[in-house]
Amino acid sequence: MSIEQTSRQLRARRHAALGDVTRLYIVDLLAVGDRSAGQVRAELGIPANLLTHHLNVLGQAGLIGENRSEGDGRRKYLHLTPEALEAGELPAPIRARRLLFVCTGNTARSPLAAALWQQLSPVPATSAGVVPAPRVSEDFLAVAAGHGLSLEQHRPRAIDEVTETGDLVVTLCDRAHEKLGLQTGLHWSVPNPSPAGTRQAYETAYAEIDRRVRVLLPHLQAA
Repeated sequence: MSIEQTSRQLRARRHAALGDVTRLYIVDLLAVGDRSAGQVRAELGIPANLLTHHLNVLGQAGLIGENRSEGDGRRKYLHLTPEALEAGELPAPIRARRLLFVCTGNTARSPLAAALWQQLSPVPATSAGVVPAPRVSEDFLAVAAGHGLSLEQHRPRAIDEVTETGDLVVTLCDRAHEKLGLQTGLHWSVPNPSPAGTRQAYETAYAEIDRRVRVLLPHLQAA
């Protein structure tokens, strides 16, 4: 079978997967943020076995993936693949006065997200941590600088120091998401680069955060 034929088959599988109202609903739920299977099931109000079937169809079509929680290892977070985002429709606009990006230590993922957002959107953004670390890593600063982000002056802060009424909280860390409550704002399950502590780990985190910021941009409007 040629590459072209294989590509057509995959496209047909994706279109078939999206040709179901429930699966379209799942794609809409995951359009700008990650959710656990339990959260999706609660939103849809369907039996667990039926949800498993729909998730399997979407997974086999290459439209969703999953990350195991770095906090509660029993939980997995579902996310859309870039292919699903290209095939889907725009969800309803989200309105926010300001974005508050949160991770555990406020040392890499959340400050990167806030800095990227501020480069691309007029809607203000800031960042914080649920357990702020004492300092940021040199590799984090080097990766940020390599992408034109000046974060040398960044100091980790607690969420209580910066939260304001009207903030849309976006958690980038499973531990922060689970600590703040599973229904809080949006969640992006981005693996923590700190345990590896390598330049490549921070580059990988940067690329994933950059992708997610650009996905959210057209859906968010100033409140």
